[in-house]
Amino acid sequence: MTATERMQHIVRHLDSKQARDLKALKVSGLTILADYFVICSATSTTQVRALADTLEEKMEALGEQVLQKEGKQGLNWLLMDYSDVIVHIFYQETREFYGLEKLWTDAEELPLEDILEED
Repeated sequence: MTATERMQHIVRHLDSKQARDLKALKVSGLTILADYFVICSATSTTQVRALADTLEEKMEALGEQVLQKEGKQGLNWLLMDYSDVIVHIFYQETREFYGLEKLWTDAEELPLEDILEED
């Protein structure tokens, strides 16, 4: 699976599970960390965990293993590393506090309509 396909599967899954303020940023060329960041919010720590757990199950079913998960304890911000796609799942207030998108203003924000209508 290519990085783009991986990112698209992740975006579609998170959207189907009611993730809020979903964004996909193309960061290739800006960092060696990944090609894409997928960022979303949840309205509770329970939803943060549910989004991460169901995403991991979905990706495993597609043969994709999460390489690293960080932030499990507080459930305010979970990071899931799928090699060339890094997923950030935030509790809404935590996302507002850290303003991760502001750190990556040079990244290309991908139009989600294009990704979601391919489903």
